[in-house]
Amino acid sequence: MQQGLIRDVIEDLVCPKGFLCCTEGLEKLCKAKDVGMRTFVQCLEPNPIECPFSKLLAVSYVCKCPLRIYITKELNK
Repeated sequence: MQQGLIRDVIEDLVCPKGFLCCTEGLEKLCKAKDVGMRTFVQCLEPNPIECPFSKLLAVSYVCKCPLRIYITKELNK
């Protein structure tokens, strides 16, 4: 994994999940989908309201976590 780039993304980020998505080798990633927008990805979790990075946009939830966006868009995970 591109640790240097991920470190740059999380440098000033406060994660209520303790960066579990990275510390577990991308095995515990929440479900998300790239929908072609630069500043968010679509949240596919069953209970998105439980995540502080999830926001309701129109009729679906999006993820605004910079780290999750990076992993989805750059690492295709």
